[in-house]
Amino acid sequence: MRRALAVLAAVPLLLFAAACGSDDGASTGASASASAGASAKFKVTGTVGAKPTVAFPSGTPATKSSYEVIQPGAGTGVKAGDRVIVNLTVWNWDGKGNAVQGSSYDTKAPETIAVNEQLPQVLQEGFTKVKHGGRLLAVLANDSVAPQQTTQPAEPTKVFVIDVVGTQPPALKAATGKETGDSIKGVKVDNPGGEKAPTLTTKTDEKAPKDLVVKTVIKGTGAKVQANQTLSVHYTGKIWGTDKQFDSSWERGQPAEFALGQVIQGWQKGLAGLPVGSRVVMSIPPALGYGDQAQQAIPAKSTLVFVVDILGAY
Repeated sequence: MRRALAVLAAVPLLLFAAACGSDDGASTGASASASAGASAKFKVTGTVGAKPTVAFPSGTPATKSSYEVIQPGAGTGVKAGDRVIVNLTVWNWDGKGNAVQGSSYDTKAPETIAVNEQLPQVLQEGFTKVKHGGRLLAVLANDSVAPQQTTQPAEPTKVFVIDVVGTQPPALKAATGKETGDSIKGVKVDNPGGEKAPTLTTKTDEKAPKDLVVKTVIKGTGAKVQANQTLSVHYTGKIWGTDKQFDSSWERGQPAEFALGQVIQGWQKGLAGLPVGSRVVMSIPPALGYGDQAQQAIPAKSTLVFVVDILGAY
């Protein structure tokens, strides 16, 4: 699961399309031609670190995507694979009102973007041409939408001004911190140490708790998880009382990544506010899980038990 940036809710296809758009129009400076997106004819005013204003070129909106480095920045360079923290402002370029669609400067909440193949090609390249403290202008036309998405109604050409604030540290490999000795009565968690997966045992005669129970097994020292963030986690899930496992990211060998606001309420309520680096065990009652609906290996009205390592929050 990938979190759509809140400020760009109106244009998720353009920002998160698979990287298959043409980069023929990409530019790195004021020499960009009008046919390559007319980025050279934009006038961006305002200092980096404050909400910018943009004067649009006359004529019809560009049909090819492009980028222009407005300020290169003087900090650490951005490279492919980084998760860059940015402030961004987006406009609809319709050749009429060219209305602003949103800005993280207004919400006072910088966003995090993964510089990977999920981004349109012009953004993949453009980000690597700026450093921390830099400013990038990007024109995203419909040539940056994946072919399988071309059946959707065409979006207006978008113009982004993106200020690079910094880079998120890479996610942890496993929980790190001090063991607390806490657990849930009837549930056992064995911590082998290092990057090895913990062992979760839920075979018990104890009655399942009626309410959500969250216990910290290892207390991390990172920033606290916010409800609107995307998390990187390792986890194992079992059914209370049966020791029946229904899922494990550790067994798949790959951490899971998801928007916290898009998963079951037990996870939302249980993980928000906990520090990154923590290992927690959660007992989730049916009302905060899947309720009366069976889910593949999960029977209806099941109490779910998870052991979760919080590896990163973005």
